[in-house]
Amino acid sequence: MATKHWVTAALRNLDETLTPLPHEINELDWKTQLSVHKDRLAEHLMAFGNHPNGGTLVFGIDDDGAPVGVDADTIARVTNTLANLGRDALEPPLAIDHGVVDYRGVAVLLVHVPEQPTKPVHRRGKSIEEAWIRSGGTTRKASRQEVGGMLMNSSAPRWEELRASPLIDLEEVQRLLDLDAIAGLLQRPLPGDPEDLSHWLAAEGVTVPDGRGHYITNFGAVAAARKLEDFPDLERKRIRVIRYRGTNKVETIDELPGRRGYAVGFEGLIGHLRKVLPHSEVIQQSLRTEVSMYPELALRELIANALIHQDFTVTGAGPMVEIYDDRIEVTSPGTLLPGKKPDRLIGTTPESRNEKLASSFRRYRICEERGTGFQKIVRTIELFGLPPLVLAPQENAFRVTIGAPRKFTDMSMTERIEACYQHAALQYLSSQTLTNTTLRGRFKLNEKQRNQVTNLISDAVGAGRIKRKDLGAGKKFAEYVPYWA
Repeated sequence: MATKHWVTAALRNLDETLTPLPHEINELDWKTQLSVHKDRLAEHLMAFGNHPNGGTLVFGIDDDGAPVGVDADTIARVTNTLANLGRDALEPPLAIDHGVVDYRGVAVLLVHVPEQPTKPVHRRGKSIEEAWIRSGGTTRKASRQEVGGMLMNSSAPRWEELRASPLIDLEEVQRLLDLDAIAGLLQRPLPGDPEDLSHWLAAEGVTVPDGRGHYITNFGAVAAARKLEDFPDLERKRIRVIRYRGTNKVETIDELPGRRGYAVGFEGLIGHLRKVLPHSEVIQQSLRTEVSMYPELALRELIANALIHQDFTVTGAGPMVEIYDDRIEVTSPGTLLPGKKPDRLIGTTPESRNEKLASSFRRYRICEERGTGFQKIVRTIELFGLPPLVLAPQENAFRVTIGAPRKFTDMSMTERIEACYQHAALQYLSSQTLTNTTLRGRFKLNEKQRNQVTNLISDAVGAGRIKRKDLGAGKKFAEYVPYWA
């Protein structure tokens, strides 16, 4: 069975406080048994929650520093009391972890209080100045200056870290979450030992352990839920796939609301799209083969981006994939992050408002998180001969549209210029340039249509979307880069 990292540190600190003579340190406080004064117990919890890297209470050590041990009843009473105090008496509430270890021949109880990101931890219903800290190996009330210092080093919890469930046992966690699927995505076996499994869930950010059970985090639920409807606050975040007849919303063919968490349900979603999207027949090596009109790689990247980068604070709305006869629209709740421009998403430095979700999707091999997603999408739609990607901010959402295959002659002037810009950006990010020849290749045009492409390049330069790389070169062999290069 794996040893929790804080247990090793606590035992090392316990040895330090008992030798050569018993003395106090800020990271640990040992006691014979539970005090009847709950206010004082709450102060110890606050102090460790405000202390860098937290701290540990040790039960089963007498006042002279001799290990005397604890029994099963004491363990249950201590953990239950401290868990209740951490949840009900403090603001923000904190969760404890505990372990029973053999120390010098007797069983001692270790209760760990992790440092809280939001500080100061203080009495619920009281001023933030009702906060306690560890100082000189004792627990004392914080001064006003110390409270100010804690505020400066405080950070609000991310949405992913918030609790999506009440306190539940490990069996209920396994009922609500598809942990086998998460372990499969990570290409590792699911821990069989309950304590190892609990430690793994906490390390993955799926749950927050408490002395008596676990809280499933928003991240854990939205990534691994067997049914998102089991989490009322997340039910509206289910991804919806809607098919329409024609090019508008007048007539709906069908609607499929996703049920599972994003990570464990991603392949099922892609499989559904593979079935319902239109296909065309092509002949390859004398065999007739069906090929999707839309590149699967582009759809994977777009949908993963919509799931990962959505704004979960936008209530009553979730990601959507809408399929029309002439296009697919992928909509994500929330606007772009400040400073981001739609046409700079191709090759931009990756940044997410949901960092845990983004990094985990990379580890699950669903996306790369290297800023190459839109490059891949643009490259793929060029290979498939599709119109340019349409990136459109909405009032409180962001929409990306992939159009059905269209010939150069069927594209509007706006689409041609945007395709020219996206091709220039793609070439630049590949350490190359746009030329008449490369642009003809993008549109599947021949040498006889060189003049048409020359005129388009001039239009794109006039629109401010691309610019000449070297003004001294002849026009026939001119090279172009995106306007921001």
